[in-house]
Amino acid sequence: MSLLTNVMDHSLDDGYAEASARRKADGSAGLPRTLKSKLGFAACLVLAALVVTLGAAEARVSAPVLAKERQELIGRIDDETAAADSLEAQVDELRGDVGRRQRKALEKHGGDQGERVALLAGATPVEGPGVKLVIDDAKDTDQGGGGPRETSGFSDTGRVRDRDLQRVVNGLWQSGAEAVAINGQRLTALSAIRAAGDAILVDNRPLVPPYTVLAVGNGKQLGTAFQDSADGQYLQALKDTFDIRTSLSVQQKLSLPVAPSLIVRTAEPYKAADTGSGAADTGKGTS
Repeated sequence: MSLLTNVMDHSLDDGYAEASARRKADGSAGLPRTLKSKLGFAACLVLAALVVTLGAAEARVSAPVLAKERQELIGRIDDETAAADSLEAQVDELRGDVGRRQRKALEKHGGDQGERVALLAGATPVEGPGVKLVIDDAKDTDQGGGGPRETSGFSDTGRVRDRDLQRVVNGLWQSGAEAVAINGQRLTALSAIRAAGDAILVDNRPLVPPYTVLAVGNGKQLGTAFQDSADGQYLQALKDTFDIRTSLSVQQKLSLPVAPSLIVRTAEPYKAADTGSGAADTGKGTS
C-alpha cells in the first residue's frame, strides 16, 4: 500500500519536476515570448494546417474516382457472371436435347426389348418399390485404428470415401437392383464414382454428404440380399469401426430421374477375313 500511495502522490518523476521548476524560475516555460519565436510558432501552425487541408482535399477528390472504379469492377463481374450463367444454361439445354435424341434412338432400335434396354441404360425415368440407403460421415472424422479400409490408399477416418460408395452400388446391383441413383444422380453401366481431394464425384458431378442411395427393385428381398452380401457386411464393418452413419429402409415407391448423359454404342457381327483356310465365322460382336 505504501508503494501505491507513493506512486499516487508522486506521479511526476522527480527529474521532470525539477526541470519544470527550473524552467519556470528562468521564465522559459509556456508560450514563446519573443517576436521571432512567436512568428516561428505561427508559421508551424500554418504549415500544419496547410498539410491537413491539402490531405483532406486530395482524399475528397480521389474518393469519387475510387468509387467509380469499384463500381465499374462490380459491373464487369456482374456482366461476366451473367454471361457464364447464360452459357451454362445453353450447355444444359443442348445436353438435354442430345439426351432426348439418344433415348429416342435407343427406344427405336431396341426392338421388342427397347423399353428394358432403355431402363437398364438409364434412358427413361423409373418408379417403383425399392430401398433407401443413407450413408453419412461419422461425427468424429479423426478416428484411427485398424479396419476394413486399412490400406495404403486410405487414411483411416470416419469420412465416407469414393471406394465405399463403389462397393455399396456394386452390392446393390448384385443384390438385384434394377436402377440406382445417388443424391438424385442416376447411375448407368458407364457411370464413374471417383474422388477429387475430399469430394466424391459421380459422373464428374460433386456430391456432398449425406449420400442418399436409391435402388429400385423388390424392396424387402433387395434389402435382405444386400445386408447379407459381402458389400453389405463391408458397410456394416465401416459403421462398427469408424462410426459411419448408415440407415436402410424399404420404400413402397421411389422415383429415379433419367441419366443426365448417355453414350449410345452399336455392335455389328465380326466377319473374319476370307483367308481360304475355311475358318468359320465366330459371330462375336465388336463395339
